[in-house]
Amino acid sequence: MITSVLFWQTLPQISPIGTLVIGSLLPSLDSLVSTQGIMVLLLIAYAGAMWMFLTSAPKVHTIMVSDLELARQFYEGMLDLPAADVPLHYYYNYEQSIGTSGLDPLYTSTATLGRTAGQNYQGSEGLWYQLKKNTQLHVISGASLGQKDRQRHVCFDHDCLEQLLMRVQTYGVRHKIRRDKPLNFLVKDLEGRVIEMAEITN
Repeated sequence: MITSVLFWQTLPQISPIGTLVIGSLLPSLDSLVSTQGIMVLLLIAYAGAMWMFLTSAPKVHTIMVSDLELARQFYEGMLDLPAADVPLHYYYNYEQSIGTSGLDPLYTSTATLGRTAGQNYQGSEGLWYQLKKNTQLHVISGASLGQKDRQRHVCFDHDCLEQLLMRVQTYGVRHKIRRDKPLNFLVKDLEGRVIEMAEITN
């Protein structure tokens, strides 16, 4: 009996203010396990998962070419770009528009005129290459031929063409820079065909 009395006396006593503080917390804890609280927690978790998904997705540069098969020979054969898996977000139509509505008709083939980018390019179509660690190159058809039926590769992104020019220079591919802004240069493939690499500005 004496032992039990001593035990209760040694326990910390909760003051009336402490009781009020604990009591004020209980409704908020109760609301967390309510249906609304669970829905809020699920939404927060979903937003976090989407943020992680989008920030881990690779940056994708899109380049439009006159002939997809000749482009494959150039990018794989001469520039030795490794093939890449299609990014997951392209399966869910999350890709950025390549802006063909504002593209000069000089650079697009007649087959692409009058159609939207979404009608022409379905997410995973074309060729996919790893350009850098977290950067991919998406090669699609649709560019027109240049003068003397010259192959043409056009892009809206200066950084993309700059990286390709660096690779051309690193691999010793014959080339000639025609203009810096917007970037435009010529390269020769293994068959001696001239390819025009052109940056397009809207």
